[in-house]
Amino acid sequence: MTLTVLFAASDANWAEYAEPLRAAIAAAGLTASLTREAAPQAVDYIIYAPTSPLQDFAPYIRCKAVLSLWAGVERIVGNPTLTQPLCRMVDPALTEGMVEWVVGHALRHHLGMDRHILNPGHVWDPSCPPLARERPVAMLGMGELGTACARALAALNFPVTGWSRSPKQVDGISCLHGDAGLDQALSQAQIVVTLLPKTPETENTLNARTLALLPKGAVILNPGRGALIDDDALLAALDAGQVGHATLDVFRVEPLPPDHPFWSHPRVTVTPHIAADTRAPSASRVIAENIRRGEAGEPFLNRVDRGRGY
Repeated sequence: MTLTVLFAASDANWAEYAEPLRAAIAAAGLTASLTREAAPQAVDYIIYAPTSPLQDFAPYIRCKAVLSLWAGVERIVGNPTLTQPLCRMVDPALTEGMVEWVVGHALRHHLGMDRHILNPGHVWDPSCPPLARERPVAMLGMGELGTACARALAALNFPVTGWSRSPKQVDGISCLHGDAGLDQALSQAQIVVTLLPKTPETENTLNARTLALLPKGAVILNPGRGALIDDDALLAALDAGQVGHATLDVFRVEPLPPDHPFWSHPRVTVTPHIAADTRAPSASRVIAENIRRGEAGEPFLNRVDRGRGY
């Protein structure tokens, strides 16, 4: 039987994904028609990006799963017409890219590299940074990405404390959870990495109260979601020296407006949502595997828990 797989995403996405998807689907031993137009009642799977015009899933009565091209699903998970299983994208290449961004910026701040790279006064300052084992890190979010980043930093001897809303166990990483666990993790962290999903419960996780718990001069890295941080509270903490630097890759409004104070603040680094990107060849293999699983009656990979929102 030939499956009908609807690609509901942008023209640019189609140009990037069409051939890798066809190759991955064939390699998985599936016979499928990958199309951008199909009668809803004939569609077996939907490959989806939230920017798609498709917003009403009710007519897709035969569809076995909606397979997101994005890691974040906050723009789709609350859609009341979506009754089909929803799977978020966990792309091995995306994870690899995120680890590289987090480790790179953590080492930048740990080693004080800006002090030497940006040294207009040609100051000879031979003071050395502490060792990594003397620089505690709090990893807020211990999902796929947070766990991978936590393990990479721990492999460099950073003492990493992982925090999540619910209990987690990760070999080699001390894990905390809940409100009290968050306070404990922040109170000792000289570097904080935010990789939580965006939900009503995680919005403004870093706010005036929680930022005040940090050791003075702590560094914040946010490659997760812009809404995890209260912008005004962060700017106030930077101005007061409570936060030494913030390297931010994600924002509440993107692109970041030209007049936003993050652009001009001397202790803020803006990167344009490049910490991690989905790569079409590896992401296509993940999608093809989920279609194979759907046809074999096996559990889908990375299925979203609607109650939790991720």
